[in-house]
Amino acid sequence: MTYNSQEDHLIISEYGRNVQNLIYYAKTIEDQKERQEFSEQMINLMYQMNPQSKNVMEYKTKLWKHFFMIAGYDIDVTPPDCPKPTPQEAAVKPDALDYPVKEREFRHYGHNVRLLMEKAIAMEEGEKKQQFVEVIASFMKLAYKNWNREHYVSDEIILEDLKSLSKGQLQVEENRSLDSLTSAVRHKTRRKPNNNHKSRNNRGGRKNYNNKRRR
Repeated sequence: MTYNSQEDHLIISEYGRNVQNLIYYAKTIEDQKERQEFSEQMINLMYQMNPQSKNVMEYKTKLWKHFFMIAGYDIDVTPPDCPKPTPQEAAVKPDALDYPVKEREFRHYGHNVRLLMEKAIAMEEGEKKQQFVEVIASFMKLAYKNWNREHYVSDEIILEDLKSLSKGQLQVEENRSLDSLTSAVRHKTRRKPNNNHKSRNNRGGRKNYNNKRRR
């Protein structure tokens, strides 16, 4: 019995050892036409292992790259729809992605709160801006409550964070409650009409009306 530890190292493990051995066998085929046909059948086999790919042409180009990589680029085969891969292409690494930089402080408010503050700072002074700032502060209090449900959240904490995040450019007028947003949500939820109850009442009314007419 031969153990896997005694076999050759898998070049690309997702295809398995049988596919790798078949590609090694393709390198031993002397007839050019037969070797070409066998290699194309190998590509079809590798494609059937991942049939969910949408763009067939791009995916088969990738399969040909893997095929030549497993073969060590030492096989005389011509891909029908793409250029022949080279070892130099495999050595080229893609450019590193620049991940967006997120603020570490006050993360419980979310990044969108900062965007709203930037918009509020750019607005002209007036009642509309003040109302917008109050909405931002109310949302901050709501977000703080969702993040820290165990402790009481006072308006002073929110106003201090608002001042810190906006670098002192935004503030709420004194004696203004920040619970307006949560109160509006509760009020809207309580006043949500019950269509099923209303429809039942209408059906009952029509029934009583019909009975009166029959009498």
